[in-house]
Amino acid sequence: MAGSANLNVMMKTARKAGRALLKDFGEVENLQVSTKGPGDFVSRADRQAEETIRDELMRARPSYGFLGEEGREIAGEDPTRRWIVDPLDGTTNFLHGLPHWAVSIALEHKGQIVAGVIYDPVKDEMFYAEKGGGAWLNESRLRVSGRHKMIESIFATGLPFAGRADLPDTIRDLARILPACAGVRRFGAAALDLAYVAAGRYEGFWERGLHAWDMAAGLLIVREAGGIVEPLNPDGDIMVDRQVICANEPIFETFAKVIRAS
Repeated sequence: MAGSANLNVMMKTARKAGRALLKDFGEVENLQVSTKGPGDFVSRADRQAEETIRDELMRARPSYGFLGEEGREIAGEDPTRRWIVDPLDGTTNFLHGLPHWAVSIALEHKGQIVAGVIYDPVKDEMFYAEKGGGAWLNESRLRVSGRHKMIESIFATGLPFAGRADLPDTIRDLARILPACAGVRRFGAAALDLAYVAAGRYEGFWERGLHAWDMAAGLLIVREAGGIVEPLNPDGDIMVDRQVICANEPIFETFAKVIRAS
């Protein structure tokens, strides 16, 4: 796919940050690690990746704003556009030597995500989309799964850690969904969970307690691959509530009914 100039900048930037992260991943035992909170780690590699991404994007588009996981938000001269970045989604996987993590970059225009990139450096998989242009993995067009039956479907979610308040809700979710499906996966990187729904590797995904940078790019990629994306609370807002549910169209209604059951 021939993308816009902005998309090309995003992909080039994600690859540059990914190459640096791969080098650190090879020396994961030597990384300097500090704690941000219970069960939530940040590494030197994480911070450096965000600096690389911020420098590259701001050099290319100096008037755009910037929201990243590790640093303060930067207001741009153009108030209608900002980058939303997770430099290392799956930090805990990274620090434990688990090869499942990604760089996520989204572009927001007037409150809408218009371009998104999720790059998995370990597998060299670049998931990307622009609004109205479809979703892609490297050079191949993406479509969500075509499965129609819950019992044949695999779903992904996140499991709360370190005493997070949403643990009881998630346990109730699992009690309802596990008997109805072929399995639930918890791989520890929400951006890749969303990308995998877009690629048809999962039929659906839901999670609470996410941040904008965890899901901004992935939400667009799923929609552009033909998936349905909604707030977990039907009357809510995904970014405000920090909750999302998505799936292919044939499965969505049944899946959402199971998860949303009170």
